Amino acid sequence: MKAVESKAEVYLMALQSLSKAEREAVISRLLEDPEVREDILDLITIYQRQGEASRPFREYLAEIRK
Repeated sequence: MKAVESKAEVYLMALQSLSKAEREAVISRLLEDPEVREDILDLITIYQRQGEASRPFREYLAEIRK
């Protein structure tokens, strides 16, 4: 396990050990930070769209330039 993954596991375990109210408070505080909020929303989008077909980036650029 990489150091980043190890540290993430520690934080996840700590978060899971909190009561529901405490978890909600922590998550609310995270969402108050615009940069963290954007990162979280980006990750949610990635997870939601994992099953979608992909295409080359250049093809996408050509399409939006039309």
